[in-house]
Amino acid sequence: MLIAEIIKMALNAIRMNKLRSTLTLLGVVVGVFSIIGVMTALQVLQNSIESGLSSLGANTFQIEKFPRMFVGGHAAWEKYRHRKDITLDQAEFVVARVRTAQYAAIESGNWGQTIQTLSGLKTNPNVQVYGEVPDGIPTNNWTIKEGRSLTDNEQTYSSNVVILGQEVVKKLFPLGSALGQDVKIGNDRYTVIGVFESKGSAMGGDSDNMVVIPLSKFLNEFGKQRSLHIMVKAKSPEVYDQCMEEARMALRVVRKVDPGKEDDFEIFSNESLISTFNDFTKYVKMGVGFISFISLLAAGVGIMNIMLVSVTERTKEIGLRKSVGARKGNILSQFITEAVVLCQIGGIIGIGLGILGGNLAAVAFSLPAVFPVDWALIGFALCAFIGLVFGVYPAWKAANLDPIEALRYE
Repeated sequence: MLIAEIIKMALNAIRMNKLRSTLTLLGVVVGVFSIIGVMTALQVLQNSIESGLSSLGANTFQIEKFPRMFVGGHAAWEKYRHRKDITLDQAEFVVARVRTAQYAAIESGNWGQTIQTLSGLKTNPNVQVYGEVPDGIPTNNWTIKEGRSLTDNEQTYSSNVVILGQEVVKKLFPLGSALGQDVKIGNDRYTVIGVFESKGSAMGGDSDNMVVIPLSKFLNEFGKQRSLHIMVKAKSPEVYDQCMEEARMALRVVRKVDPGKEDDFEIFSNESLISTFNDFTKYVKMGVGFISFISLLAAGVGIMNIMLVSVTERTKEIGLRKSVGARKGNILSQFITEAVVLCQIGGIIGIGLGILGGNLAAVAFSLPAVFPVDWALIGFALCAFIGLVFGVYPAWKAANLDPIEALRYE
C-alpha cells in the first residue's frame, strides 16, 4: 500500500506541474527513443538480411571478385576494383578440382532487363537475368515448381531456353501456364522450360523477379569480359571447411597468387555475411548508445533539478510527516520512488515512439514489424537507473530536513 500511495503521490505531483514535468521528461523521451528507434530499425533490417542471405543454402559458399559487404570507403573500393576478373577458364579450373563438393557451379548476372511475350506483354526493365550451368540451380537453393532444370547439352550448345521466376510468370502469363511458351530477352527468343518456386523478398528487393538461361548463352548475349561467380555446395558439414580450402587453393594457383600474399578474391557464406553485417551494426549501436547516454545524462540532471525544487516546495509537508512519525527511510523511499516513476513515464513514451519509429523501416521495405523485447527491457532498466541515481541526492536532502525547521518553512 505504501508503494501504491507513493506512486499515486508522484503522479499527482506530475499533474500539478504539467509544463515543468513535460520539459523534464523530454530528455528521457529523446534518449530512450533514439536507442529503441535505432535498435528496432536495425533488427528489422537484420531479420530481412539474414532471411535473404539464408537463401544461399546450407554448406554453401560463393567466390567473387568483390565482397558482398565492406567498410572502408573509396580506398577499399579501388583496391577491389583493380583486382583481376575471375575468368571462365579460372572458374572451370576450380570447379574441376573441388573433390569434396556436392555441387560446384559458375554463374553471372545482368540486372535491368525487360522480358516480353510474343503477344506484347512485358515486365518492367528491372528483371535480373542469371547465366547458370546446371549445378547453379541447387547451389543457389532454387527449386523448380513446374517443368525442368537446365541440362549439360543446353549449356554446351548455348540453347535458347529459360526458367522464369514467379514474379515474371505473374506478369507475362497471368491466365495460363508458361511452360513451352516463347519469351524475348533482348532480340532473342527463348523457350520456357521451367518455373521456380517463390522465394519471397528481402530488403525491399524481389527474389522472384528473375530468369535463368544457360551460362554459355548468357556470355554470348551479354559479353564475356566480366568477372564470374563460383558457387560450391559441400557434401556435408564435416567437409565444409576442407571444401572451402580446396576451392581457395585452386583459385590461388590458377590466378598465380604468390605464397604469403592475401587472396585477390572474396569467399563468403551465410555466416560470414551475417557476421560482417553484425560487425558493421556493432559500431552503429555503440555510437547511438553513446549519444543516447549523453542525452539521458542531461535528462538525469533535469530529474535531479525538478526533485530539488519539489523538495523545497514540499518542505512543510515533509516536516508534517516527520512530526507524526515518518522515518528518514520513509521520506527517502518516497522521493526516490517519485524520481523513478518520473523517469519511467518518459521511458514508456520513448519506448513506444522508438518502436513505432523503428518499424517505419519495416513499412518502407515491406517487411514484418518487430518488437525488440530485449531493448525495451533495457530501456526500462536504464530509466530506473537514471531515476535512482539522480533521485538519491534530493531524497537524501528531504530525509535529512529538521522537522522543526521544516514546519516553520514558509
